[in-house]
Parts: sequence; C-alpha cells; structure tokens
Amino acid sequence: MTNLVRQVLDAAVAAVGGETRTGQIDMAQAVGQAMDDGSNLLVQAGTGTGKSFGYLAPGLVWSITTGQRLVVATATLALQTQLATKDIPVALDAVESVMGRRPVVAVVKGRANYACLLRVRDGVGLEQESLLDGVEIAKQLRKSGASAESVLGAEVVALREWVDEQAASGGLADRDDAPRHSPKAWSQVAVGARECVGGQKCPYVGECFVEESRRRAFEADLVVTNHALLAVDAMQGHSVLPEHGAVVIDEAHELVDRVTGAASQELSPQMVERIARRALPYLDDERGVTLLDAADALEQGLDESEVGRLTDNAAPVIDALRIVAAAAREAVASLKGGGDDLERAQTQAGVQEIFDIADRMASLDVDDVVWLSERERFGRQMVVAPLDVVTLLRERVFADAAAVLTSATLTVGGSFDPLAERIGFRADDQELPWQGLDVGSPFDYRAQGICYVARDLPKPGRDGIGDEQLSEVAELVWAAGGRTLGLFASQRNAEAAAAYVRREVPGITVLCQGDAQLPELTRQFIEEPTTCLFGTLSLWQGVDIPGETCLLVLIDKIPFPRPDDPLMQARQAAVAASGGNGFMAVAATQAGLLLAQGSGRLIRRASDRGVVAILDPRLVTARYGSFLRASMPDFWPTTDREVAVSALRRLAETADETP
Repeated sequence: MTNLVRQVLDAAVAAVGGETRTGQIDMAQAVGQAMDDGSNLLVQAGTGTGKSFGYLAPGLVWSITTGQRLVVATATLALQTQLATKDIPVALDAVESVMGRRPVVAVVKGRANYACLLRVRDGVGLEQESLLDGVEIAKQLRKSGASAESVLGAEVVALREWVDEQAASGGLADRDDAPRHSPKAWSQVAVGARECVGGQKCPYVGECFVEESRRRAFEADLVVTNHALLAVDAMQGHSVLPEHGAVVIDEAHELVDRVTGAASQELSPQMVERIARRALPYLDDERGVTLLDAADALEQGLDESEVGRLTDNAAPVIDALRIVAAAAREAVASLKGGGDDLERAQTQAGVQEIFDIADRMASLDVDDVVWLSERERFGRQMVVAPLDVVTLLRERVFADAAAVLTSATLTVGGSFDPLAERIGFRADDQELPWQGLDVGSPFDYRAQGICYVARDLPKPGRDGIGDEQLSEVAELVWAAGGRTLGLFASQRNAEAAAAYVRREVPGITVLCQGDAQLPELTRQFIEEPTTCLFGTLSLWQGVDIPGETCLLVLIDKIPFPRPDDPLMQARQAAVAASGGNGFMAVAATQAGLLLAQGSGRLIRRASDRGVVAILDPRLVTARYGSFLRASMPDFWPTTDREVAVSALRRLAETADETP
C-alpha cells in the first residue's frame, strides 16, 4: 500500500473518531493493488471492519493519480444515498487534506428518480390533472382526513412547485429531496426510460435533470450508482454510465438478485389494457379494438394455464402472448410518423414495450425463464427473468474495468467459489483472473456470541410454524426479557409467533412487520430495549441494531428458496444438467448467504453479547448442515437449550442493571 493511501485512510478514520484496523489496512492494500493491476478482487470484510473507507481511500487515490474514473455501485438507492451523504464526504476531506485536491463526485440514479420537465410543464403523459395548491394544502388535507384523491392532487401540485424551484436553482429534482409524497403522486411528475421522448424531440432537453446528472457524472472522478443501474448500463451498451477504469460493487452478495431484477419483466392484462386505451386516439377502429381485445385474450390465456414455469409452446397463455405481440406490432406501425406530437411518441414507446415483453415471453428462449404467477390483489400475470446473469456480468461489467466486489458475507461454506461462480468468476479463470481475500472482523465471535441450534425440535414442515417451535420461541424471548429480533421464513410464521408470545409472555411488547412502516418499527425496537421485533426477509439484511436492545436473534427455519420458485427451480435444473449439484449450487448457497446475513445482525460492535437461536435441527442433522454453518460467524456452538436460556437470562439481568 502506498504511503498516500495509508495517509488518506488514517485521516478518514480519525475524522469519525476511530482507529485504523488491521483488516482495513489489508483491504485497502489489496484494493489499491487490484486497481493498479487491472485485476478482479473479492473482499469479505466482516461487520465493524470499516470497508467503505477500505475501498474509498485506495480508490480515490488511484483515480486522482491515474486520471481514471471510479464507479461505486451499492445494492439499493437507500444505501447509495447513505454512502454519498455519510462516508464519501469524509473520504473527500481526507483526500483533500493529504493530496491538496478534492475529488469530484456525482450520484447517478435511474431516470424515474428524477422529475421530468415535459410532464410537469406540458402535462405529457399525465393520467389526471390536479387543481389544488401546494405543500400546505397537502398537509392540511392529510390532517383533516380528506379523500385520497384530494391528498394526491395536493401532493402533485406541491411536487410541481418544487420541480420549478429545482429548475430555477440548478438542482437535480432528485426524488429523495422532494416534499412528502406517495408513489402515485411521483408518477405524475416523472417518467421511466421507455416514456422519455428523447433529446431530439423534447423541448426541455437543455434543462433536463437526468441529462444534467449524466453531464456531472462525465466530469466526476467518482460516480456513485446502484446495482440495478449498473445492470441497465451493461444491457444498454454502456450508454448510462461514463467510461471508467475500475468499479467497486458494495454489498456484492446481492448483486445477482439485483441484476436479475433489472433484467426481468412482467406483463398483465391490466398493463395491456391501460396502454391500449392510451393508444386509442391515435389508432383506427380496427387496430384499437384489436389491441383492447388482446388484453382480454391474455386474461383468458392466463386463466386457462397452470401457475408456474412455462415450457410448452402450446400452452394457452403462449398463444395469448402471440396475440398481444401481433396486435402491439400493428399498433406501433400505425403510431410511427407522428411528427412533433409528444403524447403520441410516448404512447408509441409504451406500445413498443408491450410488444417487446410479449414477444420475449412467447419465444420461450432457452436463456430465459418464463412463468405464470398469482398476485393477491390483481390476479394473474406473466414474468420473465434471465436463467443466469453470468454472461452479462462477465462480458459487459468485469471485462471492461477492474472490479472489486465486497461485502461482510461473500464466502459460503467457507469458500469464495460458490458466490464467485454465481457472479461470473470461474475457478482458475484465465480470461478474468480473480482472487478472494477475507480480512476478518474486529469482533471475537466465539467470546461474544452463542449459536444455539434446537436439535430436539421436529423438522419444519410446510404447514407453518408448529406448536413446539412456538413454545421454544416464547421460552427464549422470556429468557432474554424481550430484546429479540425474530427472523421468520414467512409473514404467516412471524404473525403466529408474535401472537403466541404476546399471549404467553406477559409484559413483553412484540412488534411485527406489517403493524406499521418498517423504519417506525425499527425505531421503536431500538428505543424500547425490552421490545421484540418479528419479521421476514427485509429484516435479514441491512438492519443495524447494536447494543442490549438485541440480545437474541431468532431464526425459525433455514432460509432455503421456496421450492415452487420457478427461477430457482430452473437454475438448479441447469446446474444439474451440466453435471453439478443444483441444490448445493443454488438453494444451499442462497440459504448460506442469508444465514450469514441474518446471524450477523447479533454482533454489531465490540461490546455486544448475545445468542443466535436457530429452531431448525437440519443445521446439525442434515448432510449440508456443515456447509451452512461454515457460512455463519464463528459463534460458540451448542444444542443445549438450557445453556442458551441461562446465557440469555444472565445477559438480560446485566442489561436490566445497566443505567
């Protein structure tokens, strides 16, 4: 590691009141070397390592000294904002103090995260107009219990006023900075990529917020984005992000799911009907009716087909998709040549999207997985997703820039190989050489935590959480005096456990996901130490709850993917067909990553103590159990309930005595 990198790292860590750790130093050295060599690196940096500075310090020094741009991609928009507003400013200060130059940073998001001046000023593509005035009216309407339509109207006008202010002040009209609003209100001031009429037609291209964000990115040393936009850039021939010499992918354990999501599409009768009605003014009667009828044909085809993966070309819904594609093709042909009619141009883009999706689904390409799903509120729909994203990542992300992928959980079963293969790196890869580095964690997991596996409980069934598991949950929560983060395989299990504990353990408050917005539930859980918080997947990752408010992390079931998940089924079958073990490569690897993330919620700082309790005996009885256990932090293991209960009671008593 160069002296410059070490100075920047030390300055950044000191600025937040910390001390540079060995793992941080090792990470920074490896990251800097990978960028200098143009090679690829997977870095597992345990909780508490300070991995953000571990890649920002060498990355920014590399960018300034080489003149090349660095891209950092996080898993979500929320994490992107957190990084850009918290850690990056500190790193910039450190670089400036050491090197005398402050790097230029730009944040880039998807088009729908910025307001559209064409929609705001000219109303192009609006489904409804609002006649109310401003932010204050919106607030008053909410307080008075006004109708949803009135509140929506006030929100829309408040957003329009804010957009005008942003345009006048040189802002970017980023959704994160907007006045309080609902998703439906935002849709009245923003457009997706498909709806954009393009720079050649839009009269406001010179003021466009999206174009301005892109311009700033081309002038930046560091561009901060997210996994989904990184995927979109790859799929669109690098037309979204500027050229860069290195990319850091943070929270890389989520990369496959995020890229898969960006490359997936859905189609429903409601979507087809909505765009058909929008197109009617521009179509002759025959083509308009044909497009409307295609929505009915799709609904009928969905009703006559089986839920699940589709591989049969003769399935009724495949015929219906062909009808939709044919009707959309004819409509697109009629919509072309509209001159300067921007409404027509947006409508054409919408019909084109319907055609593209229906045509993709109907083709049943071997590289896609197509399935029929059932939605609770809106009925059946079609979904298509890529069988894998390996080729996309290898050829359009990793081949063009040095890649550093980092997370607290990159090893599964004690090895980098399972995750590396999922994201496109092969063992002994000559084309894309890579290495894995585990810089460890500053925490002593064996001294700070116990992993209790309930060996004597029955294996979880498909009928929800059983009576014996519920009794175990109540006893453990009682021993911990509340202070429990419950991670459940389903919402039904979480709700059943919450109801049982409320009834059987008096004096303990149990919050359950769905009772209120998750940030509000998390806040209450942190502020009221004897409270429990039960929930599902969104609590397994990203929830940071250090201290005595969380003495127990309770996991009811090994988090294998749903056995009826068509995409997981197809990916397992593909691995098996190539001679591999589909279960271990897909289902067990996914479960291992989630177990690592979930159990990692327990120890968030050096003073934390507690128990991870897993109520699934398969973790110690099944052949794959050792593989999964090797994915988790190295807690002190036990299968003795009394050991776990006694430890929790001692910790709870200590917590009660703490002022």
